[in-house]
Amino acid sequence: MAFLSTVNIIGSGMTAQQLRLDIISENVTNSQTTRTENDGGAYRRKMVVFQAQSGRDSFRAAMARAARGVTPNGSVNPTAGGVKVTQIVEDQSPMKLVYDPAHPDANEEGYVELPNVDMVKEMADAMAATQAFSSNVTAFNTFKSVVSSALEIGK
Repeated sequence: MAFLSTVNIIGSGMTAQQLRLDIISENVTNSQTTRTENDGGAYRRKMVVFQAQSGRDSFRAAMARAARGVTPNGSVNPTAGGVKVTQIVEDQSPMKLVYDPAHPDANEEGYVELPNVDMVKEMADAMAATQAFSSNVTAFNTFKSVVSSALEIGK
């Protein structure tokens, strides 16, 4: 059914933005971490990479579905669109160097390598992700009211 595709699209957007907020939270939490378990260096900022999923079928699939209600690959529903997270990448921008010879992670010259996390960027990203999540909630509520109104017509 077509309305399930709409719910899947909205849900994929909400899930992707929730993961984005989780990664932003991890970045903020580790903004002062100078030593990690993996390589012992300072924490590197992480970013989420999204990819749009096309919900369009080929012409052949659309015609088959229209004629028989089934696509050539055997599924009843067409492929739903939406968004998916393809990967979580590390920001390769340079680390911040701060002079602090008393710090246990300071190098021979007295500089400590701090994470490349910029709090202004993280807050801006968090606001954008929150707004995108809210937009998906609004789309879902609108969809819910449309379906509810459509059900009222049948009474």
